[in-house]
Amino acid sequence: MVRMSAEERRESVIRAAIAEFAQKGFYGTSTEVIAKRVGVSQPYLFRLFPDKKAIFAAASRQCLNDVCRVFAEAAEGLEGEEALHSMANAYTRMITEHPERLQMQMQVHVTVAAAEAEGDHEFGEAVRDGWMKLWDIVQVPLGDETTTFMAYGMLVNTLAAMRFPPGHRVWQDMYPSARIKGQVGQVES
Repeated sequence: MVRMSAEERRESVIRAAIAEFAQKGFYGTSTEVIAKRVGVSQPYLFRLFPDKKAIFAAASRQCLNDVCRVFAEAAEGLEGEEALHSMANAYTRMITEHPERLQMQMQVHVTVAAAEAEGDHEFGEAVRDGWMKLWDIVQVPLGDETTTFMAYGMLVNTLAAMRFPPGHRVWQDMYPSARIKGQVGQVES
């Protein structure tokens, strides 16, 4: 059996954390369940990350980085409407094939609000910085259409998170590339 490096183990913890936090949020997820999913002890988990907040922050960054990568790759060499449809198709494919990514995004928004309400502004600042990176990636090919694209994206997120099925009338007025083509499924345990 080949042993994983600490970095590989860390990446597996982040993947497990995304799946768990996506289902139960920051407050409903224990580090014990994350450790169990990865097959490590809690003490080992805390050798990789100082605390649960650091695990959540790493999972949040990974999710946002994945969306940034999907948009950047989809828009490469394109502009305007071509870029818009390519990014929309790539994003809807990602959240359909990996629904935990969408659910994690929604959990991040809730957790930022909860942290801010408790006076913890550091997490919110980090998330907003990441979101601005995403904004900038979209703005390069779309320019003035960035706000509209991002607004549609948030609507897509909301409708998909509420599990409106493909073909439902709420999707009818979306531009075709923003429509969910397959069911956004449950995250598997």
